[in-house]
This record gives sequence, C-alpha cells and structure tokens, in this order.
Amino acid sequence: MSPRRSAAEARHTKDSILTTALDIASLDGLEGVTIGRLATELAMSKSGVLNHFSTKQTLQLAAVHRVIADFQERVIQPAMRLPEGVQRLLALCDNWFDYLADTGLPGGCLLTAAAAEFDGREGEVHDAVLKSWRSWRSFLRAELLRARLDIDVDQAVFEIVAFGPGLNQALQLHGDHAAIRHAKRAVRRTLGQPDTV
Repeated sequence: MSPRRSAAEARHTKDSILTTALDIASLDGLEGVTIGRLATELAMSKSGVLNHFSTKQTLQLAAVHRVIADFQERVIQPAMRLPEGVQRLLALCDNWFDYLADTGLPGGCLLTAAAAEFDGREGEVHDAVLKSWRSWRSFLRAELLRARLDIDVDQAVFEIVAFGPGLNQALQLHGDHAAIRHAKRAVRRTLGQPDTV
C-alpha cells in the first residue's frame, strides 16, 4: 500500500469516526459519545478509535469544532456577501433559523444542545461551547451596531440569541416547523422591521 493511499484511508477513517460521533452527540449529548460505543458502531477496536482521537475529550472537542465550521459555512459566510446593515442582519438570523431546521444531524443543533448539557460544568469542552456562543453573541452585536437601528442593541442581542434555542426546542421536542416562520417574524419585530415573512 502506498503512503498516499494509507494517509487517505486514515483521513477517511477519522472522518467516519467524527461523523458517527456527531450523530450520536446530536441525539444523546456529547457525554453520550464514548470510545467503546464508537468502536461498536463502526465495527472497530477501541485502540483503532484511539489511534485517531486519543481521548473522549479530544473527540468531543473535534465534534464541537466541526459543527462551528459548518455553522460558519452555512450561516455566516452567505450573509457576509451582503452589504452591512439590516439586510445582512436579517440574512444572518434567517440563515441561523434555517440551519436549526436542517443541521444535517439526526438530533438537531449540537451546539444548542451542548449549551444546556455543559452550562453547569467546567473543563475544555464547556469552554469551547461557551466560546462559540460568546463569539456568536459578539458577532450579532457588531452587526447590530453596523446596522445603526434605533433600538437597544444589548436587548436585541438577548432576544435574538434566545430565539434560537426556543426554535430548536419547538422543532426537536414539538415537531413544530411553523416555528421557523415565528422565529423569523420575532427577529423582525425585535429589529423594528416590516414583517415580510
């Protein structure tokens, strides 16, 4: 076997482990991801999993970072192609809500669930989840300031950030897909914009 093929196969195996970990975590939480469970799901040995992710925490952090990258690609990057102001701000929120409705994971948004799962804990995974939410709040605040709306920016950030977990619960717990439109309308009311949804 050539070194190039061996490296490609190793990357494929690592990606398969992480993909399976994300599916499990979205349904059972990040604490539900164990080396033993992954080994069983993927018909691998525990040592085979550990060759790619040395600890459970390493795997949990990789899952968090993968979801953050996906969020950046699907929510933030498309909106940033728009000029700064209300149009971009609404696109960010609409993209976020559309993402929550279809994360590609069987249990919905991993970061939203992880925020509740790790809110009272300490450690690197808690810190990574907290950092991702703080970054999102700061980003929204900066975009609100750029939009120069005649509103209380801190209040608007609080409300917009609260809409996401509320929508995620409506979707995941209640199966209420009409909540996507309600969340988009709520953002427009918070921003004092016409309800065009």
